[in-house]
Amino acid sequence: MKSKLLSVLLILTLVFAVLMTGCGNDATEERDALSDGVLTVAMECGYAPYNWTQKDASNGAVPIKDSPDYAFGYDVMMAQHIADELGVELEVVKLDWDSLVPAVQSGTVDCVIAGQSITSKRLQSVDFSEPYYYASIVGLTKADSPYASAKGISDLAGATCTSQINTVWYDVCLPQLENANILPAQESAPTMLVSLNSGICELVVTDMPTAKAAIIAYPDMVILDFSESDGNFEVSEEEINIGISMQKGSATLKEAIDGVLNKLTVDDYTKMMDDAIAVQPLSN
Repeated sequence: MKSKLLSVLLILTLVFAVLMTGCGNDATEERDALSDGVLTVAMECGYAPYNWTQKDASNGAVPIKDSPDYAFGYDVMMAQHIADELGVELEVVKLDWDSLVPAVQSGTVDCVIAGQSITSKRLQSVDFSEPYYYASIVGLTKADSPYASAKGISDLAGATCTSQINTVWYDVCLPQLENANILPAQESAPTMLVSLNSGICELVVTDMPTAKAAIIAYPDMVILDFSESDGNFEVSEEEINIGISMQKGSATLKEAIDGVLNKLTVDDYTKMMDDAIAVQPLSN
């Protein structure tokens, strides 16, 4: 009797295990992000020249979901190009920087196109496309600053500095400055620039497109580009490669987006970014 009971329990255990395995497969089945004919893309809409908010549809700007405003910039140009190539509509969702990755993880949006570096840390949470831009790291300071003539990061020792929260600029680059007075991270690129312009700090670290946009709005700022010297910021290739993030396991969506990006060249990226810089709100 005891042997028969053990046999029954064993069978029930095996059945339960099979059922749980089936449930697990269903739970991890890839979501078809494009099945509704819409590519839903999140971005800050406040990070020129990558993306920004404007009041009308000029230059090809796209309506922001649940808003009377429009989004434009390099990221919108790229998102529209991808949507057109894939034969779907584009929907732009405006979110703050720290909400972008959670939105992808939850499936609230299909992907994020927002100037994100493809870092190992982010790759633990989301998948990334191939790079859609390569952004060199630079400094920004005022023309009358003692750091304006810096030839390398060693010349920035002791600077009072800041950058945007949860970026390579703040987490990786600023700690490389000897005896730097690193202020709390700023919530966005615009607030970072305001901190420099108002004299709260003497230096910010950012990427070249953001810096090029900044000096249009703030002509008394100068770009510190050490890329041709031995005193440059030390960053890995992954930290300057900008990619499109999407939910883990989005193999079909990744393949589709990569297929579009693989048709573009570095010259295509550069022209698109230059076009974005030329019409950004900061230049008006």
